Amino acid sequence: MTELEKKLSEQNEQLTRIISNLTQTIDNLQRALSEQRETNAKLLETIAELQEQLNKNSRNSSMPPSSDGYKKPAPKSLRQKSGKKVGGQKGHKGQTLKITTKPDTVIPHFPSACSGCPQYEQCCKAAHKVETRRVADASVEIRVTAHEAMEVCCPLCGASLRGTFPEDVKAPIQYGKTLQALVVAFNTVGAVSVSRIHDLFGNVFGIPLSTGTIHNMIHQCAEKLSDTMGAIRGHIKDLDVAHFDETGDRVNGRLYWVHVASNQDSTYLYLSNKRGQRGMEEGKVLPNFHGIAIHDCWPAYWKYDVKHGVCCAHLLRELNGVEENHPSQKWPKAFRNLLLKMKAAKDEAVLSGLDQLEADVIEKFDRAYDRIIKKAYRENPVQENASGRRGRPKRGKILSLIDRLRDLKESVCLFVKNFVVPFDNNQAERDLRMIKVKAKVSGCFRTEEGATDFLKIMSYTGTAKKQGVNPFHAILLALSGQARACW
Repeated sequence: MTELEKKLSEQNEQLTRIISNLTQTIDNLQRALSEQRETNAKLLETIAELQEQLNKNSRNSSMPPSSDGYKKPAPKSLRQKSGKKVGGQKGHKGQTLKITTKPDTVIPHFPSACSGCPQYEQCCKAAHKVETRRVADASVEIRVTAHEAMEVCCPLCGASLRGTFPEDVKAPIQYGKTLQALVVAFNTVGAVSVSRIHDLFGNVFGIPLSTGTIHNMIHQCAEKLSDTMGAIRGHIKDLDVAHFDETGDRVNGRLYWVHVASNQDSTYLYLSNKRGQRGMEEGKVLPNFHGIAIHDCWPAYWKYDVKHGVCCAHLLRELNGVEENHPSQKWPKAFRNLLLKMKAAKDEAVLSGLDQLEADVIEKFDRAYDRIIKKAYRENPVQENASGRRGRPKRGKILSLIDRLRDLKESVCLFVKNFVVPFDNNQAERDLRMIKVKAKVSGCFRTEEGATDFLKIMSYTGTAKKQGVNPFHAILLALSGQARACW
């Protein structure tokens, strides 16, 4: 090999090493670039999710209105305009102060302009009534009833006979049923805390009830409702349609869940430290239920072999959230309008005395439903995994919602095909509302027993109210051992 060839060979080897190093560098840079792109995509996705979370409120999600804080969204009702004037409609039975024909006190008012006249008294005797105005006021007083056991000595045999006290009069001094019912009503129906009841009764009635006495009154009332709770539970279990929901609450600082099963005439509330299926099993309603269960699509409900009805009000809020946070998405508005059209058609049919829609109308809604789902998938094609990544591609919240609407079509549309099925799950949400009011006004429960007592009484009074019975009167009946009289 000549000297020239030797030099060329060395240069060739050197260039080969350089090219190899450059190739490796390029590969490393490409790999780093790919990882950076993936990281950027994740960061953009995280930013979008955080932005969407910040934009959530009671109008576009399942968050309660109380969570809106000072940044309450502008009112935007999901209801369609009815065309009626604001306020009570013609023929509406209003509520006003009723005039009693038998007042407790009558105070005549004579003219004072000529009170110094010698004929004034004679003129007053001859006066006649020209106008009456009544003032309704409350009189706060405590009435003490003394029960006296009398002893009689028989003059014939000399035996002494003593009268017996009523069964509910057991102590030398005790509180009456009305006062106990008032305490229980304040704490449960009124959501007044025990400490405030203590202050209220001391300041208004002059009765310094201890907090322990107040707790005992509430507990004793709850104990008298065990049989009634079983009856309410059994009634709801046998219904054709029932509403189910749950909400979180704090008990001694720990998160518990208040579950509800209800309809328009009954309410059953109970406490569990679990939200899902285990918590539902503890209520002993859903596991033995065979009707149509209306709920908000929480996954645990689908584990039960019953017919399901989805709360469309929740869907409307979800669709509203997608539309607000992703303006490029056109299908949510179309789907929301479809749900509202279906509801309007059902409402109109009910007003007309019908119990079902015509088959061609339902078929039209079915086709529109499928058409919008297809449109939604076109707007949201499934993204392939990045190179090297294994498993199913991540679908995201929008695609997950579309999948849910596609898979649960029968449950979503059940309200328009079966008129006994409501459009929403508002009944259950209304029955849970006082739980949040109680927590906001009085704070969390100190003990599990106290929370359970509260839920028993609220189940009972809620059911009584639906039956047209005044909650205070219902509590009074319960304390007298007559809870079933109002249900």
